[in-house]
Amino acid sequence: MRILPKPATAKTPPERFTGDVWLDLVVTPQEGDQRMTAGLVRFSPGARTAWHSHARGQYLHVVSGVALTGTRDGQVLRVSAGQTAYCAPGEEHWHGATPEDFMEHMAFTENGDDPAQTTVWLEHVTDEDYRSA
Repeated sequence: MRILPKPATAKTPPERFTGDVWLDLVVTPQEGDQRMTAGLVRFSPGARTAWHSHARGQYLHVVSGVALTGTRDGQVLRVSAGQTAYCAPGEEHWHGATPEDFMEHMAFTENGDDPAQTTVWLEHVTDEDYRSA
């Protein structure tokens, strides 16, 4: 057993996020056969991800605030603190904070056989699509 060093908080890249978003990695694979990745993600009001999907799906557990999560078929979920949302493998989705409040969620993903393909990032969510949520 060992205590792992804490990585520095990272500001997320603007190519993948709209607005100010910060990531604290909690769990990353330490050995070749490990797949779990988890991180605490903090969204400023109105901030959101771009459209994306995960090869093996994703769990989002909201820690504080309210998350908006949208799918390509127009479904939008409002996920409150203490609730968990599941995005199926390959499902294109986005998630972010409401316009009024900060939001924090834990993101849990499982790396695929090719970790570089675990998350596929797509185009930004338009302001119009976000407002309609």
